[in-house]
Amino acid sequence: MRTFAALYLFSVPVFFAIDMLWLGVIAQPFYRGQLGHLMGPINWPVAVAFYFIFLVGLTIFATGPAFELRSLGHAILYGGLFGFFAYATYDLTNWATLRDWPAIVVFVDIIWGTVLSASVAAGAYLLGTTFLR
Repeated sequence: MRTFAALYLFSVPVFFAIDMLWLGVIAQPFYRGQLGHLMGPINWPVAVAFYFIFLVGLTIFATGPAFELRSLGHAILYGGLFGFFAYATYDLTNWATLRDWPAIVVFVDIIWGTVLSASVAAGAYLLGTTFLR
């Protein structure tokens, strides 16, 4: 349990740093241009809840098993798959149920979720192998 908690805690700053760079700087004009008509103020408690819950799943399904197997490749593969399925669920549901949800956002966001999750799992794994072994 201590190892799980440490891996989880390692993932938090990695995830926030990468995702905030993406959302706040790199892709901000893209999302505003595509979704500006749907956007309102960010509900920070809900956003933070998502991030923390998502990282529990990433730790359970990718980083933790990779750490046990001592496999960076496992962290990258299963982190990417976890992100792919989570972001696909979100984006495809929005595309199926919300009027004017742009198709381009679906594809960009799923790719981003895959890359982000693979990167975070790898980063947390590397921090874990550095500080926990």
